[in-house]
Amino acid sequence: MQRLWSFFTFSYAQKLLLVAAMPLVLAMAAIAILVTVQSRELANREIRALESQLIAAKKAELRNYVTQARNGFYFIYGNAAPDDEAAKKRVKQILAAMIYGREGFFFVYDYDGTNLVSPRQTDRIGGNWMDETDAEGTPVVRDLINIARQGDGYLTHLWPKPSTGKDARMISYVTSFPSWQWAVGTGVFIDDVLANIAASRLEVETRVQRTFVYITVITLLALLLVFGSGMVINIRERRLADAKLKRLTQRVFDAQEEERGRVARELHDGISQILVGVRFALDIARRRLKSGKTEMAEESLDQGFDNLATAITEVRRISRDLRPGVLDDLGLGPAVKALTTDFEARTGVKTTFDTVVFRNRLDQNAKIALYRIAQEALTNIERHSGATHVTVDLRGHRRGATLRITDNGCGIARDHRSNQPGIGLRNMQERVEQLDGTLRILSARGKGSSEAGTHGVGTVVEATVPLTHLLPPDPKSGTEAAHTPPLQKRQS
Repeated sequence: MQRLWSFFTFSYAQKLLLVAAMPLVLAMAAIAILVTVQSRELANREIRALESQLIAAKKAELRNYVTQARNGFYFIYGNAAPDDEAAKKRVKQILAAMIYGREGFFFVYDYDGTNLVSPRQTDRIGGNWMDETDAEGTPVVRDLINIARQGDGYLTHLWPKPSTGKDARMISYVTSFPSWQWAVGTGVFIDDVLANIAASRLEVETRVQRTFVYITVITLLALLLVFGSGMVINIRERRLADAKLKRLTQRVFDAQEEERGRVARELHDGISQILVGVRFALDIARRRLKSGKTEMAEESLDQGFDNLATAITEVRRISRDLRPGVLDDLGLGPAVKALTTDFEARTGVKTTFDTVVFRNRLDQNAKIALYRIAQEALTNIERHSGATHVTVDLRGHRRGATLRITDNGCGIARDHRSNQPGIGLRNMQERVEQLDGTLRILSARGKGSSEAGTHGVGTVVEATVPLTHLLPPDPKSGTEAAHTPPLQKRQS
């Protein structure tokens, strides 16, 4: 069951492909159904119109045949009495001789159902066919006589075809000779018309099916194009992601190695030398004590203690650089304040820090990211800018929190921006992207900032984290924290 369920479990890329393909499939299915229905309805309407036109033409032809036949012997019928047998015989002879085409003939029935004229089926002459029905149960002779009694009209029925002897569809037109009580008419077989109509219907159905097949093929090609494009994009994105992951991993390794090298240099150049000095001072004090030079030994011990205190201070500084405890204890504002104070004391660059009370309102990831960005920016200023004045501004707003570091140094050349950024800038960028924030590196010239001075172009590093990384006020921290609007109270 789990294997079956895993078979129907789709990846994110497959879900995207399905979301892209389903509207296409539904749209093409709707178009196919609509085209099929509309085409079939239109074709049926045209076929019915064609059938009506053909039948109407056949009926008009039959009416003309009967009219011409009647005109041919009307001078006999018009001058004859109802019981004039000689006139009746002459008319029957004329009608029996009027055979046209391969199947056409005239028939005559009296009102009692007796056949008087049937040139192509002579065996019917003299027989009474009033109760005869066709294969569909239609009383043909009775209906023809009833139509004749009412004047004239048409009847569609089945009738044996003289050439084949098989029943075929026929349209008969009959009129009345009332004084003789005759029903005179003729008929035409419409199996050719029905065959043409059936062929037209078959052709229309074939075209509709062909159109449906075309739409299906187009849909499949579109789906293949969508899936193919999705696969190409997916493979390309995977390759780009793999390449980016490799570069990121390499940058992580480079950052680790750089940090290890920095710590190693700090330990070797600072702590190691100081501890060596402590060891020499203690060794000198031990020798002087053995030789009885107590006062000189105390001087060496004092020097050793001073060097040891310096080593302890250096260890604390290195530890603070790796992970400042004030960041966890007091929050981001005091940690950045301590960072700028230490930067000014170490480099001699005048540093101004301005902030608002955060009261630990930023989450842990945001605090660490902004602190590391400030640390990296100050390191770059110290190494590359040659600035004499630095301003650090940390404050909140309705969109989140922003750290802005401005210096009046040499700035960043425009042509350098198109090249691959250094590992420090990449680390800052990736830290901000992890928080869904933004990082901007601008020129201080033209910004209207007095901090830039006239020493150089200057650089502005501005990092913004969104409002989602600000924690809600803690009600346990007191009424001031609960009622003071976040990030609006100036730090004292």
